[in-house]
Amino acid sequence: MSEAVSALNGASFDGFVTVKDAGLHGMITLRGDLSSDVVKAAVQDVTGASVPGQRAVSGAGGNWVAWMSPDELLLVVAYDTAPQIEADLRKALSGTHHLVANVSDARAVFRLSGNPAALREAIAKLCPVDMTPGAFGPGEIRRTRMAQIPAAFWLDEGGTFHVVCFRSVADYAFNILKTAALPGGEVGVYG
Repeated sequence: MSEAVSALNGASFDGFVTVKDAGLHGMITLRGDLSSDVVKAAVQDVTGASVPGQRAVSGAGGNWVAWMSPDELLLVVAYDTAPQIEADLRKALSGTHHLVANVSDARAVFRLSGNPAALREAIAKLCPVDMTPGAFGPGEIRRTRMAQIPAAFWLDEGGTFHVVCFRSVADYAFNILKTAALPGGEVGVYG
């Protein structure tokens, strides 16, 4: 059996922000009635995090639960725990209408770090999202287009942006993030 590697095997770029392939992450798509007590309990049990509200992310112990649509969550966990978490979710949700899929190997994750204003600027160059601090803050997620590809991103409490896209477009995503972070490209909108 081959060893799993992330889409870009740890690639990184230092510009006015740092763009880094965040490595392997376990990712599980859960679709169902997010207001159901059964779904809420199952998510809490397997991740330690609560089901977040609309366009929000909750986290606990290194796990993230991201709201993706009115009936969809993305659970981000340690890569090696994803198969067991998937099985535990299926068991907990038995008898409840749901869909659970381990999508870990179909996704890529990037981490952007640096000056808070510069981070917002880099994302704003690529995504049609209001990145002002009053419109987008820690614990929020947006599912949108990043240049020409579908992506989602959130800002954690430490000020780091996490970007998720399909693995098949990881190289393109990394290159557009690098271009957005090139020194000299700052326009000074966010500070």
